[in-house]
Amino acid sequence: MARHSLYETESQPGVGIRAIGRYLPARVVTNAELARTLPTNDEWIRERIGIEERRFSAPDEWSSDLGAKALADACHQMNINVRDVDLVICSTYTPDHMLPNTAAAIMHKAGMPPTPGFDVNSGGCPGAVFALDIGAKYVSSGGYPRVAVVLTDVGSKLFDPEDRTVGVIFGDAAACYILEPTLPGKGMRDVLLRSDPDHYSSVYAARELRTDRNGLPKKSAFGDNFTTMRGNDIKEFVLGVIPDFIREFVLKAGLELDDIDFFALHQANRNLVHGIVDALGQPRDKTLTNIERIGNTSGASVPLVLREAVDSGRLLAGQLALLTAFGGGLNYGAALVRWCGPEDFVIQET
Repeated sequence: MARHSLYETESQPGVGIRAIGRYLPARVVTNAELARTLPTNDEWIRERIGIEERRFSAPDEWSSDLGAKALADACHQMNINVRDVDLVICSTYTPDHMLPNTAAAIMHKAGMPPTPGFDVNSGGCPGAVFALDIGAKYVSSGGYPRVAVVLTDVGSKLFDPEDRTVGVIFGDAAACYILEPTLPGKGMRDVLLRSDPDHYSSVYAARELRTDRNGLPKKSAFGDNFTTMRGNDIKEFVLGVIPDFIREFVLKAGLELDDIDFFALHQANRNLVHGIVDALGQPRDKTLTNIERIGNTSGASVPLVLREAVDSGRLLAGQLALLTAFGGGLNYGAALVRWCGPEDFVIQET
C-alpha cells in the first residue's frame, strides 16, 4: 500500500493535468461482426457488458503509433510543439517490442529531439493512476516541468480468436496526460496505490501454446502470447473491494463522498461502473461511461473519460475529480485532482 499527498501544499507548487490527448483507431467493430466468429450475440454483450462497438487497430498499427498520435493531439490542444515536452512516460502492456522501450518509439514517430523517456507496466488498466502518479512526481522534482504520460494499448492483438471472454470487451486506444506545475493548492491531491498479488492470474497475458478445435496452432499478433481473464474474479473484486477502497481513500483525505464532483472510473464494464457508483450512494450523473462506443481501452480508459467530461462541461475548473483504475496484478489505485483552469498553472500560455 502506498499513499501520497505531496502534490498539494501551502507553499510548494502543485501538479495539474494541463491537457489530455486522445487517439482512436479508424476501424469500428460492432457486436454483430464479433458474433460471426465468436459464440455470442449483440443482446448478450449489451446486457452483460454494455458495449455496442469498439475500435480495433489496423494490422500495421501498434502501441507506439496510437501513442504518438495521442501525444500530438495533447500538444495541439496546448498549442505547443512536441519538442517542448521534457519527459515522456509510456504506460503499456502491449509494447511494440521487448526492446527498446515503447516511449522511444513514440518519441521517434512524433519527431521529438533527444528527450528522456521510459515505459511503465502496472498491469495495463491501472496505469491511468500508477503512471500518472509517477509523472507527477517528476514534475514535483522540479527537473521536468512538462511531462507527457502516454497510455496506449493494442489489446486486440493479444486475443485468442476463439476466446469470447476478452474478444468482446477490449478496444484499442491511446490517451496522453500533459502534466505541469500549478500554483500552490491546485491540481493533484492524494494518491493511493495498492496491489493484491494473490489474484495475479485473474487477468494476464501469458506465453502458452494453444491449438484450435482442429488441433492447429493458434497465434496472436504477439505470437504465443494471449490475454486471459477470469470474468467472475474481476466482477467480485470490483464490486467487493473498490467501493470500500474509495470510501477509505476519501475519508483519509479528510473528505466525504458528496465532496467529489466527478468520478472518473475505469471502463471495465458499464454495469460495474454503475455498480460502483450505486454502492457509494452517489448519483450516476456524477460520472459518465464511454465503454458503449469504444470498449474497455485499458490504461487509456480513465483519461478518455476525463477528456469527455471536460469537453462536455461535466468537469469544470475548481471541481474535484476522483480517478479510480484497476486491472492486472491485481493493481488498483485512486487519485484526487482539483481540476485546473489555465490561470492555475505556473507556466502561462503565450
